[in-house]
Amino acid sequence: MGGHRIAVIGGDGIGPEVSFEALKVARSTGVKLETVEYELGAAHYVNTGEVLPDGVLQELKGFEAIVLGAIGPAIGSKEVPSGVLERGLLLKLRFDLDLYVNHRPFISPSDIELSPEKRVDMVVIRENTEGTYAGEGGFLRKGTSQEVATQGSVNTRFGVERVVRYAYDLASKRERKHLTLVHKTNVLTFSGDLWSRTFEEVGAEYSQVEVAYNHVDASCIYMVENPARYDVIVTDNLFGDIITDLAGAVSGGIGLAASANLNLNRTGPSLFEPVHGAAHDIVGTGRANPIAAIRSAALMLDFLGEVDAAQSINKALEIPPPAGMSTSAIGDFYAERV
Repeated sequence: MGGHRIAVIGGDGIGPEVSFEALKVARSTGVKLETVEYELGAAHYVNTGEVLPDGVLQELKGFEAIVLGAIGPAIGSKEVPSGVLERGLLLKLRFDLDLYVNHRPFISPSDIELSPEKRVDMVVIRENTEGTYAGEGGFLRKGTSQEVATQGSVNTRFGVERVVRYAYDLASKRERKHLTLVHKTNVLTFSGDLWSRTFEEVGAEYSQVEVAYNHVDASCIYMVENPARYDVIVTDNLFGDIITDLAGAVSGGIGLAASANLNLNRTGPSLFEPVHGAAHDIVGTGRANPIAAIRSAALMLDFLGEVDAAQSINKALEIPPPAGMSTSAIGDFYAERV
C-alpha cells in the first residue's frame, strides 16, 4: 500500500520543531508519509518578499494534506506589516483550497482535577471561508478627518448550510448528540436570520440531535463557568475565531489546541495545524510543547482514512508526559506509545 503525499510548512519560530515531532508520532503508527517541505512564513517573506507564490500554491494543490507548524514574526518585529501573512498566506490557503470547515476539538488534560462542570470535551465547528474574513469592504476619504471604513460580512446559504450539515453529522456520531448554534441573532438580524433558518431546516433531518442556541457573548460566560454544557458548537468565522481561543484557555491552554481546516469535497488538500503561535522566544530551548501539533496530526490521519492510526495517537495522548520533558522527548514519549 502506498503512502500519503503531505506538504509540510514548518513556518516560523517553534513551528518546524513541533511539526517534526508531530510527523514523528504519525509515522510511528506505521502509516507511510511522503513529505515535501516548503519555506513559507515571516522569515521567508523578509528574505524574499514572497508570501505565497502562485506556483507554490499550484504545487500544494497536488498533495493530500498540508501540515502547518506556525506562522508569524517575533513580537514587536516591524519587518512584516500586519495582515500580510494572515491575508496573503493563511486566508489565501483557506479560500483557494476551499477549506470551509474549521474543526477544533478541545478536551481537558486527564491529570488535572476538575469539577464535572469544568471538564471540557467539545468540538467547535467554525465556518472558515465567509463572514467578515471574506474581505468585503473598503475606505472612503482615507487619511482625512472624515474617513469612513466599512467591513462587511458575507454569508451565503450554500456556505452556511454545508458547515451546519457537517456539524449536525458530527454531533449525531458523538455520545451526547448535542449541537449548539452560537451567533448574535438579536443584532445581526440578516446574517443571524440566515444562520438560524438554515440551522433549523437542516436540523429537521437529524431528529436524534438535541439542539440549543446561545448568543456569542452568553456563550463566553457559559464556557468559563460551565464548559461541560457544550458538546458540538457551530458558528460563523469571526465568532469561531474568538471562542476557540477561549475554549483553548479553559481546556488546558491554547498550546494544547489542535485544528483541522477541511475541504470535505477533497478537490484539494486539507490543512492541519496547532492553534498556538510561533513563540520565537523559546525557539531551540526544548520548551515548545508539541502536543497540539501531534493532535493535529491525528486529525490528519483520521481524515486520510487512517482511522486506527489516529485512534492510537489519541489514546496515547490521554497519558500526560512526565514533567520537564523536552520537545523531542515528548515526541519520543508518544511515538513509543502508539
